[in-house]
Amino acid sequence: MPAITPIGLRLGSLPVAVIGGGPVAARRARLLARAGAQITVIAPEVCEDMAELLRSLEFAHRTAGGEAPLWRARGFTPTDLDGVWMVAAATGNSEVDREVSELAHSLRVFCFKGGDAAGASAWAPALLSHGDTTIAVVSSGESGPRPTRTARLRDAIAGFLRARDSNLVDAGAVPDALPGELPAGPLTPATQGRVTLVGGGPGKTGLLTLDARDAIRSAQVLVIDRLAPRAVLGWVGPEVEVVDVGKSGGDHPVSQSEINAILVDRARTGKNVVRLKGGDPYVFGRGGEELDACRAAGVEVFVIPGVTSAVSVPAAAGIPVTHRGVSRGFTVLTAHSSLGRLPLAVDHTLVLLMGTAQLDSISHELIAQGNSPETPCALIEDGFGPRQRTTPATLGTLAETARAAGVRPPAITVVGEVTLRADVHADLHREVRLGVGA
Repeated sequence: MPAITPIGLRLGSLPVAVIGGGPVAARRARLLARAGAQITVIAPEVCEDMAELLRSLEFAHRTAGGEAPLWRARGFTPTDLDGVWMVAAATGNSEVDREVSELAHSLRVFCFKGGDAAGASAWAPALLSHGDTTIAVVSSGESGPRPTRTARLRDAIAGFLRARDSNLVDAGAVPDALPGELPAGPLTPATQGRVTLVGGGPGKTGLLTLDARDAIRSAQVLVIDRLAPRAVLGWVGPEVEVVDVGKSGGDHPVSQSEINAILVDRARTGKNVVRLKGGDPYVFGRGGEELDACRAAGVEVFVIPGVTSAVSVPAAAGIPVTHRGVSRGFTVLTAHSSLGRLPLAVDHTLVLLMGTAQLDSISHELIAQGNSPETPCALIEDGFGPRQRTTPATLGTLAETARAAGVRPPAITVVGEVTLRADVHADLHREVRLGVGA
C-alpha cells in the first residue's frame, strides 16, 4: 500500500459533500465543518449527531446568503459530486460507497470512504489542539489505517504536552470537537489507563454535556447502564469493547463489586475506560463507590457530572422542583428504603427516584409524618423517552392511581404543590422538550 502524505488543506468556504447520514458520516462532517468547508449532506435520513451538527451550521449558512439546503434528504446521484473539492462516503452500503469513491477518483476529488479506509484516497487523522497548532496523527499507510493505534499515540503526545505546557486546549473549549479529539479530563500517556465516570443524563443524547460526548467518543472500553442514552453506542467504533451492566428492578445480572472489578481490570491493561450512567454518577449512581474502588487500586479516575433526572424529568413534564411562593426547597431520595424524617410538603418538594413498587408504604409513611392525604403528586414515566407520560394523583391515592394507570419503570414520583403546574405550560414545555437534541 502506498504511503500516506500528511498535508494541511485549506477547505474554508469550499464545497464538499458527505454521502450518508449515520454516525461515521457525522464524524467526517464535523472534521470538514471544523475546517470551514461548505458541507452538503446527501442521505435519506440523518442520525441525531448529524442533525445536531446541521442545526449548528444552519444559522451561519443562512447569514452567509446560502440558499441551497445543507441536507438533501434522498439517495446519492452522480451530480452530487459536481464542483466539490472533497467527499466523504459513509452510507453503510458498500456498493454505494464504492460508486462514490470510483466517481470521485475519476473526477480527481479526494474521498474518505467509511468502512474501507484502505480503499480511500483520504484518511481522517487523530487530532488535538496545542495553542495555535493542530497536531494530527495518521497511519503511514504501509499497514493500512490503524485508528486505535493513532488515537493512543495522540493521547500519549497530549499527556506529554499536558505535563509540560498548560497551553493544551481542552476538548470543551473546541467548538464541535471531533470524536476522540481530546479525552475529557486530565490527559495521561495511553500506557497508564484510566477510568472516567460519566453522567448520561435522563437518557436523551441532546442532554449530554460536551465533555461527556468527547469522553464517550474517546473510549476504548464503554461500561454502560440500562438507563444511559443507548444511542451513544453509534458513536463508538467496532474496536471499542462495550460492557452492558444494566440493572432493572430486582434484576442485577452484574453486581456492583463485579462492575468495580471490570473498571479496574480494563484500566490496568492501559485502556481508556468510560463508565456511562444514567443521570449523574453521584446521585444514587454509586459513583462514589466506583471512584473509591479505582483509587484503592491505584487507577486514575475522573468524574463528568450529568443532568440529574431528579430535576430534568419533572422539568420535562412542566414541573419546577422549586417555585417562588409554592416551594422553597426540594429533597431527592430513593424510594427503595425508609424515607426517614422529611420536611412537610406544604412548601417543600419531594422527588422520589425509583421505587414504584413501594408507593403504598411511601404514601403511608409520608401521611404518618403529618403530610395531608390531599397533597398533590405526579408520576412521570420515561422522562424524555418515547413513552413519557405524567399521571396526576394525591398522596392518599398515589399507589392506587399508579396501579390503575399501569405505571412502570423508569418512573419518578414528585410530591408537592408544584405538581399542580404540570398542565399550566404543557404546550410550551412540550416544545422545549422536543427541541433539546431532537
